[in-house]
Formats: sequence, structure tokens, C-alpha cells
Amino acid sequence: MSRRARIVLLLALLGALLLLGVYLASKLTPYQESVEHGPSPEARATPYLAAEQFLQKQGRLVTRAENLEILKTLPSKGQTLLLLGDRTNMTPGQTRRALEWVAKGGHLLFVAERLWDEDEGKSGDLLLDALGIHQYETDDLDDEKNSAEVPEHDTDGQASDQPEAHQPDAKDGTPASESVSYPELTQLYLQNEKAPAYISFDTSFHLYDAPNRAHVWANSESATHMLQTYHGDGLITVLTDAWIWHNDSIGDYDNAWLLWYMTQDSEVTLVYRSDRDNLFTLLLRHFPHALVALALLIALGLWHLGMRQGPVLQPASRSRRQLLEHLRGSAHFLYRHNGQLALLQTLQQDIQRRARQRHPGFDRLPVAEQWQVLSRLSRQPTSAISQAMRPLSADKLSAVDFTRQVANLQTLRNAL
Repeated sequence: MSRRARIVLLLALLGALLLLGVYLASKLTPYQESVEHGPSPEARATPYLAAEQFLQKQGRLVTRAENLEILKTLPSKGQTLLLLGDRTNMTPGQTRRALEWVAKGGHLLFVAERLWDEDEGKSGDLLLDALGIHQYETDDLDDEKNSAEVPEHDTDGQASDQPEAHQPDAKDGTPASESVSYPELTQLYLQNEKAPAYISFDTSFHLYDAPNRAHVWANSESATHMLQTYHGDGLITVLTDAWIWHNDSIGDYDNAWLLWYMTQDSEVTLVYRSDRDNLFTLLLRHFPHALVALALLIALGLWHLGMRQGPVLQPASRSRRQLLEHLRGSAHFLYRHNGQLALLQTLQQDIQRRARQRHPGFDRLPVAEQWQVLSRLSRQPTSAISQAMRPLSADKLSAVDFTRQVANLQTLRNAL
């Protein structure tokens, strides 16, 4: 093929490719696609991150605290303290400091954590018990109402004392007989407002104000989920749950509005925990690999110490044991368990028994005459007899003195 033909063929191929590209480009349609990667690591680690950011956008000064030690430096006036973390290990001292902080003008908002125990007369939640507020399960309240006939008014004009949810009345600006649009939601009625705010509290729990001191409350159709009461110069708000302000729930209904309403005109401090992490928890969180290495090192050390050193000693054959070995073993056993004093007393008693056999009335003789009789019978000097038969001391003898004393007693016994 000539050079000119090759150039023409190449130009034809380029033209075909160009036409193909133009055709494909006319068929392409651009579009946008959003890929959801889920919550960020910070959002997964902080369930109330959206609540913090919401308050900051509303102009609130938001501070995050790890525990209740912040009460030592936190001013009361113009402050709202949100206890949204676990309070299982909250101490009586921390409870007292929190209530004293509120009495000076602070606003404390916390979540009820324990159910009221009728038998013990307490719930175990120190803050709830200090305020006299009881938390029940809504199902238990329904069972009590269904199992007992509760008249609306008896002949004396007194109503039943069963704990029930506070219902809005005329003083709330809404008649109690008005039908509820969303019975599964909690309604908060405000003065000069025609419609309530709707909050998605968990309807499984109910708050009962035993001292009847609450001045603000929010109810669903079957239970009370928020109580607010004065304490000294401050304010305390109790909720059945704070899940309404989690990252995935704060945007529902009027949940965010309630957080704004509870913290208006104040600075906000969020406490996620009421106690400090112990040393083991901190080590497990920050040095897990070091703890695993330490555990393996301890296991290897115990395995090394537990290893047998040398061959296994086989038990001695019964056929080789002799009477002398049994006697020696019995003597060692008696020495270990009874001590020196018992062995020496046994030898002295054996000598006295033999002397009674050879000299009737030996027991009735004085000690000095007994020694003389033993000296005559054994043909040994009286000094040797007194050395062997003297009363024994409770003090432990040395090995040499014990061996000498046993030898003297055995010599005297063998001579009788």
C-alpha cells in the first residue's frame, strides 16, 4: 500500500471515531447522585451533637462537661445544666451539690432513671427521691385502673388517690374536654397559645408529682412525661427520657423547640456523665493493645512457672519397704504433728511404767526417792536420772539438745 493510501485510510478512521464520539455525546444525559456515608464519627460518638449545634445556632453559649465536677466552678445565675448522661454512680454528695446549685438560681434538667418501688419506698434515683417524684411504667398504671373500680366521686366528695397524669384544664387556656389530635404524642400547653406543642416522648413511662409542687407539666393521652418545679431560687425540670434530643430525633415534631424553650435566656452546660472513669476503663479505652500484651505476658509467666522441672518421680515399690522405714516415717509424722514435747513425754511415761513393774508402789514415792529407785534399778548415777526425768519445758529444744535428751531417755529405758 502506498503512502498516500495509508494517509487516506488513517483520516477515514479518525473521521469515523469523531462521528462515533459525537453520536455518543448526544446520547449522554448528565445527572447528580448523592452518596450517603452515614453519620460522621463525631456524630456517632456524641448522640447530642445535633442538639449542641442547634443551640449554638440559636445564639446559646454551649459548654460540654464530662462530669459533675463542673458544679464547683459553674455559676448558678443564667445557667441551664442538662444532665443527659447515665447517673447510676451519682453519689449523695453530688446530689446535694446539684440541688444547692439549683437553689442559688440555676436551672437543672435531668432524666428520671429509676422506677418507684412501693415496697422500699424509694426508687434509688437520688435526685428523684430528693424531690419526691415517682416514675411508673404506664402499663402498670393501666393495670391498676382496670383491676380496681375507681369512682369519680364518692359520697364524701373525695376523688381517688391513684396517681394519674395531669390533664390540661381551663387555667392552661385549653378546656379539658377538647379532643386530642395526636394521642400518642405529648402535648405542652402554654398561656396565650391556641394549640399545644407536640413532643415525641416515650409513652411507656409516667411521672407522678407526690408533693404536688409542679407548676408546669406535659402529658400524652395516658401519662405525664415532663414536670417542672421550683427549688429555692432555681428551677428543676424532670423528663421521662431525653431520646427526643438525639441526633436522629431532634428534628421530629416540636422536639427542637422544646430544647429552645427550656434553655431560653441562659447559657447551657451539657453533662454526659456524672462519674469519672476508673483506671481500668481509661486503660482499656486508650491502651487496649498494651493490656492484651500484659495479659499474654502474665499467661506465659504462669505457664512457665507451672511447667514441671525434671522427670516425674515414680512412687517407690511396696516390696522394698522395710520395718525400719515405717518406724522412721511414723517418727517423722509424730514429730511434725505433735512436736518434741509429746515424744519426750511418751519416753518418760514408758520409763515410769517399767519402773512400776519392777518396784511396786513406785507411783506413791516422792520424786527424789523415785529417782533413787531408778538409779538403783538402772545402775546409773542420780544426776543422769534427774537430767532425763526432769519436767519438760514448753520451749523448743535445739536439734542437738533434743537428740541428747532422747538418747538419755532411751538409755534409761533400755537399762530397766
